[in-house]
This record gives sequence, C-alpha cells and structure tokens, in this order.
Amino acid sequence: MKRILKVIFNVVAALFFVIVGFYFWASSPNLSPKDYNLTGQYEVASTTSNDSIHSIVSYNIGYLSGMTNNLPLERPKSLFDKNLNKVIYELKKVDPDFIAFQEIDYNSSRSHRVNQQNELSRLGYPYYGQNINWDKKYVPFPYYPISRQFGQVLSGQSLLSKYPIIDQERIELKRNADNPFYYDSFYIDRLAQVTKIKILEQTLILINVHLEAYDVKTRKLQMQQVKNIYLKYYKKHPVILLGDFNSDINYDEAGIQIFLKLPNTGCAAFDPNTAQNTFSSASPTERLDYIFYNKKFINEIDAEILTQFDLASDHLPLLMKFKLKDQLYATSRQQPTP
Repeated sequence: MKRILKVIFNVVAALFFVIVGFYFWASSPNLSPKDYNLTGQYEVASTTSNDSIHSIVSYNIGYLSGMTNNLPLERPKSLFDKNLNKVIYELKKVDPDFIAFQEIDYNSSRSHRVNQQNELSRLGYPYYGQNINWDKKYVPFPYYPISRQFGQVLSGQSLLSKYPIIDQERIELKRNADNPFYYDSFYIDRLAQVTKIKILEQTLILINVHLEAYDVKTRKLQMQQVKNIYLKYYKKHPVILLGDFNSDINYDEAGIQIFLKLPNTGCAAFDPNTAQNTFSSASPTERLDYIFYNKKFINEIDAEILTQFDLASDHLPLLMKFKLKDQLYATSRQQPTP
C-alpha cells in the first residue's frame, strides 16, 4: 500500500512540475521589452500626391485569419495567402498615405510565421512604426483541440507611412484587475501607439489603439487614458486618433461616447442615425472601429467604410481623406508677443 501511495505521489509531483514548468515557459516572451517599440525604414519605392489631400486607413486585420479569428478551426497557409493577396490588391487601389493596423502578426505560429508588416510595406511604405502587444512562447488558446492552439505568438499594432516617422511612444493601458493571474499571464497588452510624422513643416500625431474587448469597466478606464493622451496634443498639433475601440454606440454602457463628446473633434464616416458598421465583416452589425480628429487642424474631405475588403479580416477598414489646415497650424506655433 505504501509503495502504491509513493508511486501516486511521485506521479502527481511530476505532473505538477511539468505543468508549472510549462506555464512559466509558455508565458515567457520571445523578445526583450526594448524591442516592443520600434521605428525604421524599408528599402521600397514610394510616391506621394502633389496635392494637399492626404489619406489614412485604420484596419484591424485580424492577423489575416478572416472569419476564423479565435475559433478552434484549421487555418491552412492558403487561407492567409488568399487574405493577404486580397488586402494587397485593395490597398493598392486605395493607395493611402498612412495605414494603421491592429492585430497584425510579425512571426506567429498561428499565421504560419509570415511577417505581415513586411509583406504589406512592399506596397510602397518606406517608414514603419511597430508596437508589440502580444509576445508569448506558447498561447494555449483555443483550449481544445490542442492542435488548433495559437502556439508561439508575436503580434501587435503597426503604422505604415509614406512620410518620415520622427518619434514614437508605446503606452500600455490599464489591465483588467479581475483577470486570474494564470489568464493574465497570457493576455495581450492593450496599447496606445503614439507616432509623430513629419509632413513638410508640420508634425502629425497619430494615436493607434486597440482597446479591451471583454470587460466594460477596464475598457472605460482605458478610454479615459486615451482621451488624456489625445488632449495632450490636440490644441497644438493635428491629431488623428484611430483604431479598434471595441465599443458600439448602442451598447448599454457605450464608452465610445467619451470620444464622440470631445470638443472640436470629428468622427469620420459616422452618423448616429445611420448604420455604418465595421464588425463582423460577413454581416456587419456593430461599429467598433473609428477615426477621430481635431477639427482645428484637420479638415475631413471624405470618409467611408471599405466594404470591398470583404472577409480578409473579421473587421472592415475605414478610410479618411483630409487636409491639414496650414494657416491655423502656423498660428498655433507663434510665440506670444512679450
């Protein structure tokens, strides 16, 4: 009897150490934190318009998994290749000056280790800003079957630009304090990617966000943080705040109202009386993605939801065409007379 109990104890102990060892290994990062906030250049040919109209796209690309995002389904490489080619084809026609991506993979098992930022930069974007928000050696999700789990993940938010990026900040937003420690160890960082771009003599501030999806209280706290970041710049610079806010105006606690009520702030392709939804792309019933801008410095020319991107992601992208108000911008930079 003692021998049987000893064997059982040894088996249980071995399983315990295997599980604990796996937990610490799987939740550990692939990169150093210093590599989570990068800017740089690609050697690609680029052209910009000679007129004063600029354009920007915001796109939660869903790591090019289409409608399979977060589902326990097989994702062959052919699916990702098809979706990548679709996005490249459509972006080539739209030809924006800037593209802000959320949920973009850099070297992840779930997307067959393709650096999606590198592939999309070949459209003619020599400048990039990259923020890592999910860096794990192994993510055991979906929980079952094991063969469908994400595995190694390196993912985040990217900005591709035809104009020089002169500075970038990676700001981590509030985490859900109610997440169990073992769940939180594998959870993504919610970020505000703050990028400064030089357009002639002006500095355009782009704030790219991907906010909490599952906890309303945490999302509202993050929104207050993002609001403060926006207000830090909006009186002196042209600012565009965009991304996946995970909040629809019709939610019971619609945190997006925090931004819709901001003074002197526009919201592109948005009419509260008309359905202009971005999620899910198969049959959009919710508006989760937005482009906000400060009217003092930016004049919206046109904006739309790009339905032609079809099912390359579970989100649809947004496009805004705009002009920078040069005279107002110059006035804001003048020093007060002594």
